[in-house]
Amino acid sequence: MPLVPVAELKDYVGKELGKSEWLSIDQERINQFAECTGDHQFIHVDPEKAKLTPFGTTIAHGFLSLSLIPMLMEKIMILPQGLKMAVNYGLDSVRFVQPVKVDSKVRLVVTLIEATEKNPGQWLLKARTVLEIEGQEKPAYIAEPLTLCFV
Repeated sequence: MPLVPVAELKDYVGKELGKSEWLSIDQERINQFAECTGDHQFIHVDPEKAKLTPFGTTIAHGFLSLSLIPMLMEKIMILPQGLKMAVNYGLDSVRFVQPVKVDSKVRLVVTLIEATEKNPGQWLLKARTVLEIEGQEKPAYIAEPLTLCFV
């Protein structure tokens, strides 16, 4: 994760920070997420039944796709120098645009949209993340995750 001086955080607001590597979403990953969350809806885990849906195949859980944000933005998101820790502070918004079909490749595009000092030594960073699907015009989602940084 790139570290920048606290005084320079606001210089990155409005700028695209980068794109992650492509990540394949296979059936094993979808099944593991279903197992962890208890969400075994057929559209995710039953390829035969899923063939009969408008998608024609299984799709990743929306929350599986969303849960990839920390991993995919790890090498992209800037953080303040002197960082002691950073915590997930939530999401300001999420819009699922289209599902991620099994065996698709996805990548995250990250733009910093706010950097606010909440308290001395605490910076709240708000990003705009877009999960692109390889070969698709529309993204899987657009989300605004919040990261609280302690310096």
